[in-house]
Amino acid sequence: MTPDLCALLNTFEETLAGRLRKLNPKDKNDVLSLSWMQLAMESLCGTHNDIKTLIAEMDLPISAWDEKWIDVYLDISVKLLDICIVFSSEISRLNQGHLFLQFVLHNLNSASSEHFIRARSSVDDWKKHIASKNLRVENCNTILDKLVQSLDLPKVKNSAKGKLLMRAMYGVKVLTVSVCSVFAAAFSGSASKLLDLNVAETYIWAQAFTDLQSNLNGEMRYVFSSGRVTVLKELEAVDGIVKHLYPMIQDGVALAEEEAFKNSVSDLEIKAQNLSQGLDLLTKEVDGFFQILLSGRDALLSKLRSGGAVSDRMLMGNVEGQVAR
Repeated sequence: MTPDLCALLNTFEETLAGRLRKLNPKDKNDVLSLSWMQLAMESLCGTHNDIKTLIAEMDLPISAWDEKWIDVYLDISVKLLDICIVFSSEISRLNQGHLFLQFVLHNLNSASSEHFIRARSSVDDWKKHIASKNLRVENCNTILDKLVQSLDLPKVKNSAKGKLLMRAMYGVKVLTVSVCSVFAAAFSGSASKLLDLNVAETYIWAQAFTDLQSNLNGEMRYVFSSGRVTVLKELEAVDGIVKHLYPMIQDGVALAEEEAFKNSVSDLEIKAQNLSQGLDLLTKEVDGFFQILLSGRDALLSKLRSGGAVSDRMLMGNVEGQVAR
């Protein structure tokens, strides 16, 4: 590679290393928190924008792209669009539980036994809703497996810019697959979704990734082994207060417990709001990533159609067929 190309690649990889170090939780309580998941999605958005900038700066015209590179890009992007839809459906499902909590809080503001019965019923509904499984998340292993298979780099011959592109794309794919596996594990409550990826030390960002993966996977496997129904920190906080309140709602509040009861209701209101706001913010980040993927595909397809860089077979079979799916 020329010095200019080496400088571009080094800048890209150093930026990626910085993003990975920023994602590495400073405290184990940050693992599986909605705030960390928001940060992870921000990193994905930033890294995917970085690869667009890199391609523009190294001035690699679409006519110089090998068909197999385009095949790989389009195939990965459609799988990532699919997995974004899965994650959005689960976030929406979790947010629906906020309605049950609102009913609980509404009825707990009255001390009548009738309202307590209604509150208890809403708590039961919330517990069932949270404990239920989203089949779309349960079945996303197939997508993850195919994304892992895509990590193998296409062979590049006699093209310095092509080698640079493939090396940079590898870093993007490793970060993306890793984050997606963490999200899938968090939403499914299963350590089986976690991936352990091995990255060669020749990459500037390799050590930062290895440290991040080790910390995340280690803490998550420990959390899952405890047998908790909920693993998201904000959801767990709400669940803890609900479990504390439930006996009071069921048996009635004794005079000596009134102050503790009021404090618990107040805590539930705050924690429920934190959960709802966190899910709303995460929804925006996932939607933002979806739009970046979609705009990238649209831009590439537009260039392919206008430049005639690939065959009609490829456009019809590999692109429009995927969009239709």
